[in-house]
Amino acid sequence: MEQRHLGRTGLRVSRIGLGTLTWGRDTDEHDAADLLKTFWEAGGSLVDTADVYGDGEAEYLLGRLMEGLVPRRDLVISTKAGSVPDPDRRFDGSRGHLLSALDASLARLGTDHVDVWHVHAYDPSTPLEETLQALDIAVASGRARYAGVSNFCGWQLAKAATWQLAQPGARTRLASTQMEYSLLQRGIEREVLPAALDLGIGLLPSSPLGRGVLTGKYRGDALPPDSRGASDHFAPFVEPYLDDTAGRIVDALSTAADGLAVTPLQVALAWVRDRPGVAAPIVGARNAQQLTAALSVEALSLPDEICRALDDVSAPVHRYPDHDWSTL
Repeated sequence: MEQRHLGRTGLRVSRIGLGTLTWGRDTDEHDAADLLKTFWEAGGSLVDTADVYGDGEAEYLLGRLMEGLVPRRDLVISTKAGSVPDPDRRFDGSRGHLLSALDASLARLGTDHVDVWHVHAYDPSTPLEETLQALDIAVASGRARYAGVSNFCGWQLAKAATWQLAQPGARTRLASTQMEYSLLQRGIEREVLPAALDLGIGLLPSSPLGRGVLTGKYRGDALPPDSRGASDHFAPFVEPYLDDTAGRIVDALSTAADGLAVTPLQVALAWVRDRPGVAAPIVGARNAQQLTAALSVEALSLPDEICRALDDVSAPVHRYPDHDWSTL
């Protein structure tokens, strides 16, 4: 699998990443082992997790598999901290919480460092410089090799990145930002992506298949019983992408796939993989068969006319004061 630099750093990652959101909850150890082995054998290196996935079980499971199945040295491990199970405070970006969470992640993963450590979301209750200091301490102590953020909007990302760049060598520059990005969700193109491109921050798209809708499995009124859209805890996650607008985009995607003799999944994943600024889309598969289908996109490059058609049908609305306002 082709490797790409993560932002403006020397770290190289596979241009498709493996997500572990369902590990330890919907994905058991046997299926997780099949997924990780399939990914590794295909040349994949970037594995993304978080301390809250499966209430910590995803990290624990990944650690066990690294111990006996796939060499730690062959993987680029990315994890996140900052989300908390508190209805009154969803995110805790305090220095104390973040560093304690990192230590707990390292214990579950069975490693002395993670390759990329992300703040899971912006915490308005904590001064941003305090949150960012946790990243500096993590990298300086060797517990993390690189640092990034996740789910920061445009001004938050720009503020964080410029704060880190204000003292080169003393503060850790942001290597990456993880955000939802797909043909069904292009909101980051308004402010986040231009900021990331300008500041040299690599983008790691989550939900690159539109929460599964871009596979085409939900066309019409279809709701496969084994799909996430039919599950109790994922149905609210999928439902926003089952509207008429999404239907038109999926129809166009299917037409493009038919013309190229490939699947809608492959076209959707190739589109987001090759967008400007993207380092590696993070794919969450339920089993090795699904993952193999996603990894088959390695051989696919979309023709320019197909990209333009998909861009047109899925284009986000840009109005003042979005970036490049002079063209509006």
